[in-house]
Amino acid sequence: MQKILVFLRPLLTINYRYPFAVLSVGLILSIIAGYYAVKLKIDTDIANLLPETNPNVLALEELKNSVGGETEMQVAINSPSFEANRRFAEDLIPKTLELYYERNNDRFFERVEFRKETEVLKDNALYLASIEELEDIIFWLEDEIEAASLEANPFYVDLGLDDEEEEGADTQSFKDSYDTIVPSEYPVTEDSTVMLLKFFPTGSKSDIRYLEDMFATYDSLITSMDVSSYHPQMEVKFGGRLQKHLEEISSITNDVFSSFAYGFGSVVLLVMFYFFLKKYLHYRKGSGPNGEHGFFSHLIRMPIPVLIIGIPLIFSLIWTFGITYWQLGMLNTMTSVLFVILFGLGIDYGIHYYARYIELRSEGFDVKEAIFDSNEKTGEAILVSAFTTAAALYVLMFADFRGFSEFGFISGTGILLALFAMLYVMPSILVIFERWNWILFNSEEAKEAQNVSVRFPFSKVIVATGMVISVLVIWNASSLSFEYDFSKLEPEFPEYRSFREVAKQAEDEKKRNPAYILANTDEEVKGILEEIRHKIDSDTTDPTILSVEALQERFPITEDESADKLDMIAEIRELLQHQYLINKEDEDLDKLRRASTQTEPLPLEQVPDYLKAQFVTKDGELGKFVIVYPQEGISDGRRSIAFKDDIGKITLDDGSEFYAASTSIVAASMLDLMRTESPYMVVATLTIVFIFMLFSFRSLKWSIISMIPLLVGLLFTFGVMMIFGLKFNFYNLIVLPAILGIGEDNGVH
Repeated sequence: MQKILVFLRPLLTINYRYPFAVLSVGLILSIIAGYYAVKLKIDTDIANLLPETNPNVLALEELKNSVGGETEMQVAINSPSFEANRRFAEDLIPKTLELYYERNNDRFFERVEFRKETEVLKDNALYLASIEELEDIIFWLEDEIEAASLEANPFYVDLGLDDEEEEGADTQSFKDSYDTIVPSEYPVTEDSTVMLLKFFPTGSKSDIRYLEDMFATYDSLITSMDVSSYHPQMEVKFGGRLQKHLEEISSITNDVFSSFAYGFGSVVLLVMFYFFLKKYLHYRKGSGPNGEHGFFSHLIRMPIPVLIIGIPLIFSLIWTFGITYWQLGMLNTMTSVLFVILFGLGIDYGIHYYARYIELRSEGFDVKEAIFDSNEKTGEAILVSAFTTAAALYVLMFADFRGFSEFGFISGTGILLALFAMLYVMPSILVIFERWNWILFNSEEAKEAQNVSVRFPFSKVIVATGMVISVLVIWNASSLSFEYDFSKLEPEFPEYRSFREVAKQAEDEKKRNPAYILANTDEEVKGILEEIRHKIDSDTTDPTILSVEALQERFPITEDESADKLDMIAEIRELLQHQYLINKEDEDLDKLRRASTQTEPLPLEQVPDYLKAQFVTKDGELGKFVIVYPQEGISDGRRSIAFKDDIGKITLDDGSEFYAASTSIVAASMLDLMRTESPYMVVATLTIVFIFMLFSFRSLKWSIISMIPLLVGLLFTFGVMMIFGLKFNFYNLIVLPAILGIGEDNGVH
């Protein structure tokens, strides 16, 4: 390390001779880097935390390119009157679609999803049913005929309930299939008190200003429509996932700025107070005729240490995030807080350097001697500490999980730039401030070094207590756990939660968070369907798949498939004409009678848009993909990973591989990767830290001693987590390797 300092010593000479030039260069670089740093935005898309080559990420990107990834804005209308809700919706829709956004020179919304034309589907429900569903209907009708014939037999006696239970299951299966094909005409709750509209924006959800202007404009529109004039009890709420996305961005941004403000303020006050006391108590008296400076002289110079340390630190932070913009372009949810972390870490080097400098100046060293001696003595300790910390953080760059790799790149770079700024920019500020007499102390006479016997009271008790606590933590390490429930990690969004309480009543809660599997041919679609249905049938203990569907199994692609389906419909029509069913009054039979009149193929263009929208690509072609719905909510990471393991990769008999695409699948892949890589990152970081200790101290004993505070501190951290019931989670798991990279600093000193 000493060789590095000797090599860079000419920079110190430049600092001493041309301080204003050095400061000007630092300022110019900061202005240039700052221009790019302010462009950084926070990317909350968790898909971007996985490698770009991840197959599920590639599948999701392909899905967005072919099908689209629109996120709608929802409007929930709630009142006791269905007619009032409908009138308000019909008045709201044209006004919403007319809203114009001058900044983008376009309308805010491009289309709306509201009323569904269901009449054509009631006539063609059987034609759009799958082969399996048609077979189930045929079996059900045959059972109905058999049951009716048995009941007509005067000698028949029903002795059990099994048949009734099977009949109920068959009937429910038919109803579910029919409701899938022929939904409610309006998106309402069962009691018709809540109506839900979906508007699709023209702008991108990553354009925060667009979202803010959109919601503000829409709020003004709702207010201007006088909701109570439609019904005294009517309430209208709007939002949805777009609203949550905006609130997440705002929450993170506010947290970053507020934490920086609190952190900056508290550190500034602490530094000012520390150096004020240090200089007033220890360096105010000298050997000259003016042996003491007054309290007021020290008081008005309290901000000086903050300027001396703070200016190069701010330079280094701006440089760091300018480089981040050039290299990465964005911050993510894990790196968004690094400005605060690097501020706290970087100031440490300046404090050590400046404290050493004022000690040397007070001992009679002139400015140049104090700068060079501080660089040689304290600079070496700072250099070892910073290089070790940066190297340990750079280890994270080898992780595939971009939460680790980007965190390691930014923090490691920030540490090195903070080191450089403190060693080779701060001296120029010291020279300038010394010329202006802003740094106040008197020169003391040099004192001979004395051998002093140092005693540490209670050292044995402290060590023994620390060992006992460490052993207890290790013994109870099994109580540390991971928080898999993502919903517990999010901040409270009252507006979004209030909206969801109303909107979810009008949604199909079962069919949420679908995953898509894209294929190349219709035959591959059918093969994927068969493979997934096999998984559903075989997984009876803890199923993760609710249902799977594709338009190819509902809408016949070839003439032969169309003919086969029409033959089955004809068979159903014949069964409905049976003597035991023809005059039977039943709502389900009436639906079948209407749907069984289909005798000709249904053209694709006659299928209502709302039904085929989820199966059609952006180009208007019939999409070759399968939609898979999870069995239950996947906010729990374990269920999400289990769902991903079942359908994340589908392999057909011929060896073809297909990958599922959805944000939930990507989240599960990310969590899985994070859990897998974390132990390796911890071990790699610990190893690189120890290697640097050996390289710096050239002693195994001192390397181990320097590591003890780090390891004990880590164990004590786990102990605090146990006491307060804290868990590891998706956001704080990165702390483990980061602590090892950052926490060895004091051990080095």
